Amino acid sequence: MGRMCIYLVKRITEADYGCEDTGRDEPMALLFLEPISIKSGRDHKDVAVVSNDNAFGGKRVEVSEAFLAKYGISEGKKVVISENGEIRKCIRVVAAIIISENSDKKKMVFATQRGYGEFKDGWEFPGGKIEDGETPEEAIVREIKEELETEIKVENYFDTIEYDYPEFHLSMDCFVASIVEGDIVLKEHEAAKWLTVDELDCVEWLPADITIIDEIRQLLQ
Repeated sequence: MGRMCIYLVKRITEADYGCEDTGRDEPMALLFLEPISIKSGRDHKDVAVVSNDNAFGGKRVEVSEAFLAKYGISEGKKVVISENGEIRKCIRVVAAIIISENSDKKKMVFATQRGYGEFKDGWEFPGGKIEDGETPEEAIVREIKEELETEIKVENYFDTIEYDYPEFHLSMDCFVASIVEGDIVLKEHEAAKWLTVDELDCVEWLPADITIIDEIRQLLQ
């Protein structure tokens, strides 16, 4: 998608004209977008993080109602717009790179197998969506507590994945973490594994997660 700007969908209305005036055979909608700032551990090279006091200002975009339905875009959702005008729903999530050691003192990273949805059976780093009012660090601690009944400590920011899935754009902040308390219980995942550096290629990673496997490999050396 090239360089992107992130916006909040403030309002959606019908376009001011009917289909008969434009020759279009489908109803159109007008999106009123507000540029937003996002909290992240680094300055993205490919994402423009914008706010209301800069030159971007508000934006109006016309799309078909079928487009809104297909991509699940509604008021209150975030979207990204590329420099060539392409618009897509934006989902911001967090992931935990949980590190431990085995009996041989080799570093391991915790991976989970998704047990639901379109990407069922794929392997990923555990995490989830950021709720309103949360920082990414707060979100990952809460998500791991809910999904694995385990308390973690965020050690440091690791990386942010920007990935275009067919139906949406994913922005995922990843944090290195360690276990503070609790025995891991899989409440949402099918399976889980502790992987050493030599075992990272033994599972089928989800498309976004696999983009940082080489970085994880260095982390486990």
